[in-house]
Amino acid sequence: MKPNRQAYIEYRLEKAEETYQVALLLTENSKWNSTINRLCYACFYAVSALLVQNKIEVKSHAGLKTQFFLNFIKTGEISMEFGKLYADLFDWRQKGDYSDFFDFKEEDVKPLIEPTKALINKIKEIIIE
Repeated sequence: MKPNRQAYIEYRLEKAEETYQVALLLTENSKWNSTINRLCYACFYAVSALLVQNKIEVKSHAGLKTQFFLNFIKTGEISMEFGKLYADLFDWRQKGDYSDFFDFKEEDVKPLIEPTKALINKIKEIIIE
């Protein structure tokens, strides 16, 4: 049975919150690459909920990022700062997950914690409207 659109949106927003909370736990243990991964996925889940809410279909992470920029950043509905944050997290997750001998540091990651939460909250606000 395929879940209805609203159930899917709610599920993705819950996943965004849960994944953000996991990122906070990882910061407590100084697991910076994993924190970047979880922050990126927290945003991914929120953005995917937003796109589903607006009946925008995508087939990949890159497609999701592209549609987010075209439909929400370029239009000004979501600020360019949030767009840059998501783009950076997207790129840094790749780097942290797949680059050998590369590790993020606390000073790289901690400044991203609150802006990530703010982006998730902004997306929730748009969906609830």
